[in-house]
Amino acid sequence: MTATDRSLELITTAAQAAADKLAHDVIAYDVSDVLSITDAFLLASAPNDRQVKSIVDEIEERLQKELGAKPVRREGDRESRWILLDYVDIVVHVQHSEERVFYALERLWKDCPEIELPEDAKATRGKAEEHAKLQAAQEEAAEAAGEWR
Repeated sequence: MTATDRSLELITTAAQAAADKLAHDVIAYDVSDVLSITDAFLLASAPNDRQVKSIVDEIEERLQKELGAKPVRREGDRESRWILLDYVDIVVHVQHSEERVFYALERLWKDCPEIELPEDAKATRGKAEEHAKLQAAQEEAAEAAGEWR
């Protein structure tokens, strides 16, 4: 069994929405062969809680506006560290970068086929690592500047 056309349409729209809000490392898996409850998972991350929420809001708005889809369940709003949107056909996980590394959902689903995503979404791959390196360099520079004062 493979993901339905409707699932692929939802995934593509959600992935583009995430990319438009500068999500990091957007990836989708066809989990229809191993799970009976959904066809596909979309994973995305962001370096801060505010951006996680912004990405989720954009995904919800686009899926509603463009495809008439509303999530049947939304979890994780309070802390905005990991928000899950359940659309039955697909499940969207938007995580803070730290949670993404810690829980490593990609390891769980690495044997499932990856779903082809729009170019903007593919371009997000590696952004979390780039952001972490930039952040470390900025912190190091700030620390060095503080020592020289």
